Amino acid sequence: MKYLYYTYEICIALPILLVATILTALVTTAGCTLGNAHFWGYYPGRIWSKIVCTLLLIRVRVEGRENIDRKTSYVFVANHQGAFDIFLVYGYLGRNFKWLMKKSLRKIPFVGKACADAGHIFVDHSGPKKIMETIQQAEKVLKEGTSVVVFPEGARTFTGHMGYFKKGAFQLAYELQLPIVPMTINGSFRILPRTGKIIHCHPLTLTIHKPILPQAVHTPETLKETMQEAYRAVESGLEEGFKGMRKNEDQERP
Repeated sequence: MKYLYYTYEICIALPILLVATILTALVTTAGCTLGNAHFWGYYPGRIWSKIVCTLLLIRVRVEGRENIDRKTSYVFVANHQGAFDIFLVYGYLGRNFKWLMKKSLRKIPFVGKACADAGHIFVDHSGPKKIMETIQQAEKVLKEGTSVVVFPEGARTFTGHMGYFKKGAFQLAYELQLPIVPMTINGSFRILPRTGKIIHCHPLTLTIHKPILPQAVHTPETLKETMQEAYRAVESGLEEGFKGMRKNEDQERP
């Protein structure tokens, strides 16, 4: 059965998805250029993500939607199991948001430009000035009522386990006094691990945990406590085999 799926994936699904990806990028760019980037920067990508999962026969389940208020801006933080995290969150979170993403993704043909036009935020760690520009752009997005989604590990896992969380997203949430919503992703690592080359058919689950409200007093200790609380929440939803932190060498890279 798996060989039949691989044949379908390579001969039918992936060629269609390549065309769909290019068309989605072009529609996003054109729509954002003409106006209303809030709409065109989100809905084409959402539809594209659902098409990806549907064509690849991946079942998706979302738990905990009742934990978030549609009228509230949030800083969503999630573990980063693999490439399919993008399709899961984009297609099924059900909230208009912007990604905080690596600046290297700006170089992907069609997709990089579409992400830039859509207002997604490219994180630049090349110097203090660039870091400040990233923070200011994120603050502007959040003040306009949109949420942001961050992978605070900063890199995909090699093992399915989480690495440590970086503090940028948590500092941003404090400065704007916004709730942090931890989310747990399961299944993405089994579909396409970081070192894998073949997509496997496996269910995806997104678990949305209860928001962590901002603390009135900001100190290194309270920041650490918030990060630990978010980490524990995300880890609590992981499959048993993937619980426990593992060192990820990529986290040390700029």
